[in-house]
Amino acid sequence: MLDHKMLKNKMLDKDRISRRIRLNSFIRSLFSFSTIFSLLVLGVLLYQVGVDSIGWLDLKFLTSNLSIFPEKAGIYGAIIGTVMMMLIVIPVTTILGVSTAIYLEEYAKKGKLQYFINVNISNLASVPSVIFGLLGLTVFGRLLNLGSSILAGGLTMSLLVLPIVVVSAQEAIRAVPGYLREASYAMGASKWTTIWKVVLPVAIPGILTGTILAMSRAIGETAPLVVLGIPTLIMKIPNSVMSDFTALPIQIYYWTLDSVLKPEYANLAAATIVVLLVILFVMNSTAVLIRNKFQQKF
Repeated sequence: MLDHKMLKNKMLDKDRISRRIRLNSFIRSLFSFSTIFSLLVLGVLLYQVGVDSIGWLDLKFLTSNLSIFPEKAGIYGAIIGTVMMMLIVIPVTTILGVSTAIYLEEYAKKGKLQYFINVNISNLASVPSVIFGLLGLTVFGRLLNLGSSILAGGLTMSLLVLPIVVVSAQEAIRAVPGYLREASYAMGASKWTTIWKVVLPVAIPGILTGTILAMSRAIGETAPLVVLGIPTLIMKIPNSVMSDFTALPIQIYYWTLDSVLKPEYANLAAATIVVLLVILFVMNSTAVLIRNKFQQKF
């Protein structure tokens, strides 16, 4: 009787292991198929964009200004506007985001208030970008009377990506081993000296990763700029933060819409997408190099 029960239990265990193996194989195959399918779709999109940009992406396209005639249109003004906007987004977001993360992790008292703030910051990271566009239009565009200037666009984009930078910086600071802080305090260092000389250098790779990802999102967002009223056809080149401007995502968006009227606009949009992808690739490559340098040091 005992042998029969043991044999039955062994059979049940064997069946259970077999089901787990089959389930594991199915899940692995499903994930592999999803990855391959995603790469194929991405490859097809990149190939189509590359083909459509042939004959349109040249030096003249990069150095010419916008025009109502597709064959004469260029994106020089859009490139300058995008760069100037990011020159506002990067310092504002980095300084405010990292400072907020330092305060919440190192200075704020642990309790319900800190938990409430952290939960709300995490929730803000998932708010649709169009909401930030409405906020930017209300506060910067109308209340502060900045209109559709570069400063208004840069501050609006800073609000959009600020929660991402805060959350990533918090995780990076939280991951610093506690014994490093204790060793610094044991040597007589103050709290700020410990943060500046010990915590931040070790956390920089994680902070940079989150910051560059946030900047990549900011440079490719369209909805907040559309809500803010950024013009699509502006002939003059911006020369200050108070100038009206247009940006690469705006031109891609509207040229895609205008392709219904003239097919040539689809080629202009494809060429602009290639330029934007190159800028994103350069940004991410720079971030990887800086991160690897600090990882080797610490």
